[in-house]
Amino acid sequence: MMDNFDNIELQNKLERVINLLRKYRLVEGLVQMQDSPRQELIESVTQKQNLASLQKLIDTLHPADIAYILESLPLEDRLFLWKFVKVENDGEVLLEVSDAVRETLIADMGSNELVAAAEQLDADEIADIAPNLPDDVIEDVYRALPQEEREQLRAAMSYPEDSVGALMDFDIITIREDVRLEVVLRYLRFLGELPDHTDQLFVVDRNELLQGVLMLNQLLVNDPETMVSNVMTKEGVKFHPHDNAQQATQAFERYDLVSASVVDADGKLLGRVTVNAVIDFIRNKAESEARNLAGLSEQEDLFAPIWKSVRNRWAWLAINLVTAFIASRVIGLFEDSIEKLVALAALMPIVAGVGGNSGNQTITMIVRALALGQVSTENTVKLITKEIGVSLVNGFLWGGIVGLFTFLIYQNASLGLVMALAMILNLLLAALVGVIIPLTRKKLGRDPAIGSSVLITAVTDSGGFFIFLGLATLLLL
Repeated sequence: MMDNFDNIELQNKLERVINLLRKYRLVEGLVQMQDSPRQELIESVTQKQNLASLQKLIDTLHPADIAYILESLPLEDRLFLWKFVKVENDGEVLLEVSDAVRETLIADMGSNELVAAAEQLDADEIADIAPNLPDDVIEDVYRALPQEEREQLRAAMSYPEDSVGALMDFDIITIREDVRLEVVLRYLRFLGELPDHTDQLFVVDRNELLQGVLMLNQLLVNDPETMVSNVMTKEGVKFHPHDNAQQATQAFERYDLVSASVVDADGKLLGRVTVNAVIDFIRNKAESEARNLAGLSEQEDLFAPIWKSVRNRWAWLAINLVTAFIASRVIGLFEDSIEKLVALAALMPIVAGVGGNSGNQTITMIVRALALGQVSTENTVKLITKEIGVSLVNGFLWGGIVGLFTFLIYQNASLGLVMALAMILNLLLAALVGVIIPLTRKKLGRDPAIGSSVLITAVTDSGGFFIFLGLATLLLL
């Protein structure tokens, strides 16, 4: 219920922004039509009121809400609204928006603005937006950072984006094990605030080697005179910076973690991973897989220029066009059969459509299993066997139903039998190809999700037409 309420509130804010922008554009058009200076003055006052209302609204919004609104606006309105965001919030908003929208905002900013925005962020956050920043801006930002943060930024930018190091946060609190809890409490009061998502403090020795963790609840419920060493615990889960980020997210889900340490090969504490970074990674991964399944090569701005969107989409559309021609040629091979029994033309899309849907279900399951590391060489045969079993059950069930309806409609038992057999065989084909396509792409070092739905549809369309029309030709004509 709370999520639904938040979504409604966010939509209301978006509507308010759109209405204020509409009023501004309307008054702007009226001013340009007027010749009277007095009228222009009146409209100018109105414009100032509209802009003041817009500024007041933007000032009350969270950076994440501003990012959502910017992504929901056409480019002209987006850049106009971007000028109303406070300088101190620029960096946070750039972090929140999608890569495609971030490019449009950065392109509208000067070097000084970009440097000022980046300086508001931590080293790990700067690393997140660094791929979108011009090289000269990165250099200026790097020179402006203290030495420690320079090293952190260099480290963060050196890790692959699918590694734990890319998720790592350097904003951590470390303590020694040979001090009393009362000393730790005073230290925290001196700091004034805790880093976000802090559920534990990291206990290190003088060489920054991780010794254990002190949970905040232990700090609060134990006697202040107790030594840290008496209440600290060994951290159950810790990561290395080159660990796979996907596997780290699974550990967070499995063990209900809020944060976890990142250490080097010698056990030296480098940073931490927090649940918010994990959630962002999971969301981005899901969005990437959804795009890949549809054959989109990169993230696309909803209001991107037409040509840019065309370039993003053309490759797999071209492949789809080729496969459509192949499917049409398969149909062409059986033109005589279709002329003799017109019902075949009406029925063959059913076989292809159900096969495509079944294949996409299989591919979705396999791609997810590959992402979770659940597929290995040892269980591949069992996986294929299982999917064949599922397709056989579905084939006999739905093939029987479709065959029965075909008989009832056309009063032709042989045609109903052909329909049932074609459904069974095409679902078997869909299951086999649905497993083989992502596994093959994975073995070749490619993303198993990219274009998989396009390929499975091509196979089940051409295969479904060939199986159905071939059976019809053999058994009916």
